Amino acid sequence: MDSTILLILLQDGVMNGAIYALLGLALVLVFVVTRVIFIPQGEFVAFGALTLAFMVNGRIPGTVTLLPIVGFVVFAVELIAAIRSSNWSGMGKTFAWTVLLPVALYLLAPYIVSKDTSLWISILFSMALVVPLGPMVYRLVYQPVAEASVLVLLIISVAVHFALTGLALVFFGAEGWRTPPFIEGEVQMGVVSWSAQTFFVLGTCAVLIISLWLFFSKTLYGRALRATAVNRRGARLVGISTNMSGSLTFTLAAAIGALSGMMIAPVTTVYYDTGFLIGLKGFVAAIFGGLVSYPIAAGGALFVGILEAFSSFWASAYKEVIVFTLIIPVLLWRSFGTHHTDDEE
Repeated sequence: MDSTILLILLQDGVMNGAIYALLGLALVLVFVVTRVIFIPQGEFVAFGALTLAFMVNGRIPGTVTLLPIVGFVVFAVELIAAIRSSNWSGMGKTFAWTVLLPVALYLLAPYIVSKDTSLWISILFSMALVVPLGPMVYRLVYQPVAEASVLVLLIISVAVHFALTGLALVFFGAEGWRTPPFIEGEVQMGVVSWSAQTFFVLGTCAVLIISLWLFFSKTLYGRALRATAVNRRGARLVGISTNMSGSLTFTLAAAIGALSGMMIAPVTTVYYDTGFLIGLKGFVAAIFGGLVSYPIAAGGALFVGILEAFSSFWASAYKEVIVFTLIIPVLLWRSFGTHHTDDEE
């Protein structure tokens, strides 16, 4: 290994680490607000990447059909709940985002999906197709069991992961896809040329992290999520809806996952099940922060990305083993320094 190879591996590691940082932050966010270890986070990575890949190749993505199906199911569940409770408040809003929005996107798709469509328009349309799936999954699966134990929620997350993976296979097929880079060109830095895509990914990750910080510190909804994360019972006592908090959290997680998939699609071939491994690496980063610390999770993600890059050079056949084995010493370190507390303490 010489300095050139070292810098090339460092470039790959930093770019992948930035994406793992976003996923790690999303996993921490979901856990602290809802106590859900969101294993299906990786599926939103695959959904986002594959939806965009289909669109830039002029094909209608499977999410155009999947979103209305899930939306109608969510509306049916809400309608049944309203009939049982005789409480019809909020049904208009529910109808708008579960039925009208998916149907509108379904009708617009043939006019927008084309090889000649701007990449940025395709990105926005792909986000519109994938992000609503986040709160829909929360409403169907997690909201009815929101007060269950962490272990039960973890088992449910495993089931949701397999269900979403199966749906990805049905609606996208088994073929792998890639997308063109967001920005073409290279930047010469010393003896190594860094791609403009790398700087775009790093810049986007930085903007998203700063935006999340501003959202949680400066907005009413962000403070509501922070209050729910600190104490769910206390948040309910002061009038904060934990269902709203959970739905908003899953919306943010789906958006982060979809955008992460779109950013990683130009550098790796994405299959229907690719998101699982990517999401697990984000989970390793979240474990660094004990599923509660955002800065430590981000730092752990960069370390995971760099470790993966150098492992692929020295022992490519074992790079996944090396990365995931990293969980063991981190868990041991956490176990010696953490005291058990009740969920509502």
